Amino acid sequence: MPLESRRPARGHEPVLADEVVRLLAPRAGETVVDCTFGAGGHARRLAPALGEGGRYIAIDRDPEARTWFADLADDVVCETRFIHANFADALPRLLDQGLRADVVLMDLGLSSMQVDRAERGFSYSRQAPLDMRMDPARGASAADLVATASEKDLAGLMRTYGEERYARPIARAIVRRRAIEPITTTGDLVEIVRSAVPTPALFAGGHPAKRVFQALRIVVNDELGSLERGLASAFALLAPGGRLGVISFHSLEDRMVKRFMRDRAQGCICPPDMPVCGCGHTAEGALLASKAQRPRQAELDRNPRARSALLRGIRRLGEDDR
Repeated sequence: MPLESRRPARGHEPVLADEVVRLLAPRAGETVVDCTFGAGGHARRLAPALGEGGRYIAIDRDPEARTWFADLADDVVCETRFIHANFADALPRLLDQGLRADVVLMDLGLSSMQVDRAERGFSYSRQAPLDMRMDPARGASAADLVATASEKDLAGLMRTYGEERYARPIARAIVRRRAIEPITTTGDLVEIVRSAVPTPALFAGGHPAKRVFQALRIVVNDELGSLERGLASAFALLAPGGRLGVISFHSLEDRMVKRFMRDRAQGCICPPDMPVCGCGHTAEGALLASKAQRPRQAELDRNPRARSALLRGIRRLGEDDR
């Protein structure tokens, strides 16, 4: 059975896999840097194209990803390397080592191995310790955050990172509850959210705790800070002609990715009525598609978790392009 047609590790379904392969078009002998290896679903579609002369570098801050990486390394003929780190920290180190990549991929979503394992605390549908750390050995957990942040800060982060309409009453309910007993489980937090929002809101717009969990997860893992730093490093890592693809899952991520790529693809910024360019600004990249790529209905039927996914891509220009 061809490697790319095998079912990804233990049920994990990589999102937009066909679109990733088409947009990033890996070729024999190239170097691919996978910033969020996860269970290796995209790797099993990209790595076979690299051949014996190619190289696949996998990065992930979740230590469990190393197990899936070992499975992949046994199955492919290209050179492989695993880096246990946040991609925002690993990419500058690769740059310092003189590496240049032909393809860089970032999949910003949680993998099924994280969502489906209750003990990781990412799911509002399962009773578990309130953790949410991508690397369980590092940093403060979501339980630490709800135990120490002020009511004002809790409301602010839920509003900013979760776009939660009822951020203030939920934050107030958290502070009241923790004064009585610690909030240590996902079930505790879901119960608090349910108690704080109006009854009609419990039955509209999906699970009532969805946005609160998203906000806490973003803060606990510094997801937007990592993305901002990682985008700049990823683009700098690209060889001329290299392609960067990013899969985002909510508007905060996508706005950041869209703005970053638009700015790199922007040429002259002089007013239209200027007869001669005076800014000297030239494009560093070219968008791989004019619009974000979305999952097709067939993929949504197989994997409903892909419904929010958006893929954007950019190619780094070389001297021959200018």
